[in-house]
Amino acid sequence: MYELFFEKLNEKITLTTDQQDIIKRYLIPKKIRKNQYLLQEGDVAKYAAFVEKGALRAYSVDEKGGEHIIQFAFEGWTISDMYSFMTGNPATYNIDALEDSELVLISRSAQEEILKQIPEYEAYIRLQITGAYMAMQKRITSMLSLSLEERYINLTKLYPNLIQRVPQRMIASYMGLTPETLSRVRRKIKNQSN
Repeated sequence: MYELFFEKLNEKITLTTDQQDIIKRYLIPKKIRKNQYLLQEGDVAKYAAFVEKGALRAYSVDEKGGEHIIQFAFEGWTISDMYSFMTGNPATYNIDALEDSELVLISRSAQEEILKQIPEYEAYIRLQITGAYMAMQKRITSMLSLSLEERYINLTKLYPNLIQRVPQRMIASYMGLTPETLSRVRRKIKNQSN
């Protein structure tokens, strides 16, 4: 169950078999069905989830019921309401499955125990946080400086399987657009390439 988790971990740090066994003791496998919640707004995020198989999304809902997707997570990615996970405060995001999914969960206390026993794990966490921060910066810069067409093209290049696995209305939400605006953007791109 933990194959992809350890593959990704070993891409960033080198662990002995004994160290991997220690980490396994703290991991919780979980399967969730399509549309099932992993976390609901107002609950405390007790776990960070690594996606072994499937797809999830994190989003908020405004007072009019509109969804605002802030993150997708596919195989090899981690997802949580990090503020809630780190502070124990109520979550501001919902997280649910877009497909039947297999996850590896780790609690905050388990993560702290692993950090105490395996110092190399801290390098992995640091690299994960750094990568997430850089991705967030790129997304903000893209939203501020690129045209809608450029943003959509970059998104499809960066995440080519996104278009096949996620409904267009969710891609529009992630981009901060209405589905109608995204349709116009896609039509304009198609017309320019003809």
